[in-house]
Amino acid sequence: MSDHFDAIMLGAGAAGLFCAAMAGQRGRRVLLLDHADEPGKKILISGGGRCNFTNIHTAPDRYLSQNPHFAKSALGRYSPHDFIALVESYGIAWHEKTLGQLFCDGSARQIVAMLMEECAKGGVEVSCGAAISTVAHNDGLFRVVVGGRTVSAPALVIATGGPSIPKMGATGFAYELARQFGLKVVQPRPALVPLTLGGDDVMFRELSGVAADVIARCGKTKFREAALITHRGLSGPAILQVSSYWNNGDEIALNFLPDHARDWLITAKRERPKTSLRKLLGETLPDRLTAVLCERLELSGDLGNLTDRALAAAEARLADWRFTPNGSEGYTKAEVTAGGISTAELSSKTMEARHVPGLYVIGEAVDVTGWLGGYNFQWAWASGWAAAQAI
Repeated sequence: MSDHFDAIMLGAGAAGLFCAAMAGQRGRRVLLLDHADEPGKKILISGGGRCNFTNIHTAPDRYLSQNPHFAKSALGRYSPHDFIALVESYGIAWHEKTLGQLFCDGSARQIVAMLMEECAKGGVEVSCGAAISTVAHNDGLFRVVVGGRTVSAPALVIATGGPSIPKMGATGFAYELARQFGLKVVQPRPALVPLTLGGDDVMFRELSGVAADVIARCGKTKFREAALITHRGLSGPAILQVSSYWNNGDEIALNFLPDHARDWLITAKRERPKTSLRKLLGETLPDRLTAVLCERLELSGDLGNLTDRALAAAEARLADWRFTPNGSEGYTKAEVTAGGISTAELSSKTMEARHVPGLYVIGEAVDVTGWLGGYNFQWAWASGWAAAQAI
């Protein structure tokens, strides 16, 4: 049995579903394939099941890529407001949580249902639950063998994402296809991922479950959000954010008191000389964290009995407490994959491979990785929309 389509989409995640729907609504005959048993599985678990579907502060500088300019075209032509308008047209209630992050009031299933309805409007054929055996290209056509069925089309869209969250069926299939077609791949690595600690930092594991509002820094990149200490190391939004910029051997620095003015400890000594450092820190930080920090600082007794030099050193360390993670929790816990199919191989306007006409790459499979908080969904919508306009 052979079927011919205008476009075959591989991967029924956010990017694939949206691209298929938009291309179908432009009158293209589209087949959407996924080896998972249902579409949108990663969408369903996103945002704690409420789908952080976009971020109103989306801008190209919120994305990592070997080419930081690549995302500008697609993001500029399909904005968060465009997607919000689609969400609202379905009567899906949403709210802004923090930092421009938009979530469904109800369930992520509403977003998947909306995307499936959009596919239905475009007459998209959706086929899930069958593995792809082969993908070939000759005579201007892509031929895909899936579940014993052979299908063909002049356009093939790779939207199979990266290997993050393998329990959801994620694999490196996109990279295999890229190499098959001669496209370069930027070394993939886990991103938005908890970091693990060893050595002298191990004692912080005793604080598992303790969270604090911090500024986390890796190199010159900083994020202010919550950090969470786990039994394996560091997590929480601030850590997930800097993890995308972290490489093995790099230090991570935490400012535990981001709202404190310069020389605050020396000022406190003048104003409250009979107060201890532990009591002072305990007014801002959790008790268990305060105890460990004071133990490490080795300062006890009243502030009035401590030298200005010792207090200045303590203040400096609290504002720039260094950790050297010994690794990350890997793809199992990574929300996304950094790296991927090189943007040098693709048109930033259409997402089409420069040297393989009719081959498109969108979403997480591309070397474009957003910050935490809806940015990666917006890249999925924008890159999918860009490819759909060209098919």
